[in-house]
Amino acid sequence: MDTASRAMAWCCLIAASLGALTAVQAHQTLSPIGHPSLLKDEPITPLPLHLPLDQRKVNLGHRLFLDPRLSHDNTRSCSSCHGLETGGTDRRARSIGIGGAKGDINAPTVFNSGFNFRQFWDGRAATLEEQIDGPVNNPREMGSSWPEVIRKLRADPGYARAFPDLYPEGIQDGNIKDAIATFERSLVTANSRFDKFLRGDQPALTERELAGYQRFKAYGCVACHQGVNVGGNMFQKFGVAADYFTDRGNITKADLGRMNVTGLERDRYRFKVPSLRNVTLTPPYFHDGSAATLPDAVNIMARYQLGRSLSPEDRDLIVAFLGTLTGEYKETPLR
Repeated sequence: MDTASRAMAWCCLIAASLGALTAVQAHQTLSPIGHPSLLKDEPITPLPLHLPLDQRKVNLGHRLFLDPRLSHDNTRSCSSCHGLETGGTDRRARSIGIGGAKGDINAPTVFNSGFNFRQFWDGRAATLEEQIDGPVNNPREMGSSWPEVIRKLRADPGYARAFPDLYPEGIQDGNIKDAIATFERSLVTANSRFDKFLRGDQPALTERELAGYQRFKAYGCVACHQGVNVGGNMFQKFGVAADYFTDRGNITKADLGRMNVTGLERDRYRFKVPSLRNVTLTPPYFHDGSAATLPDAVNIMARYQLGRSLSPEDRDLIVAFLGTLTGEYKETPLR
């Protein structure tokens, strides 16, 4: 069964069961800790341990990713908002662009972004290559343009040598984007403890973490957070069970989500479901950065997406499970 079919099957199963599932029943439906069936037909699949990428492009893309000359004033690079030492984000509710300009939305992690079905919270970019156009040209982010970036890079002898070896056309915007996107696709945080568990290493998780995973499934979190990226493969309304935005107040244009792209009323407040991989490392949470801590985020999701109120114990168990989704980068555990 492919990811889309598996996601649909789980959504149908959960939709059929949630109406009658009480908090007591959620506990009763849990299978015994370490039950062998946990390894079969799970809604989450492990990240691949290796990807067939051109390492020369990865290296060039990494250099470009770190280069502030992609911004107009030479102060902001891709890594300014997507630091590899900070979970692939900047850990700000709103990112800071050139001249100290504050962005409109929380920067999502760049780790495992190659597995997202669309890019940006509102899904306006179909590919990583297309996504790169956004920050380069946004006046509140990098505030530059491709002609300006190309002029700067062509003046660099290192780039002038490196590009023709990989791209016959040399330094062009499409080739710059291809190199950066190839590097971003290499940012796979495989070998999390949960992935090890899925591959058959049952002692990789504690009983408490397994109990948290079972509750994650029983409460219905997997309706949206499943697949190889534990999310990132569908759109969903923020506020399925209750009106999050009315309760929060001060609605902004960014809050309209997918509606900003399609213009359709049905897409109001709909966003790409974020990946939960490495989620313990990427506060604050949600597109608006409104949840400062992971326990806060879990409580908000339970209330507004599932219409549930979690006990502190169940919340903490789910948080414990989410901690097992932290992977490795270059064979080193993320911190």
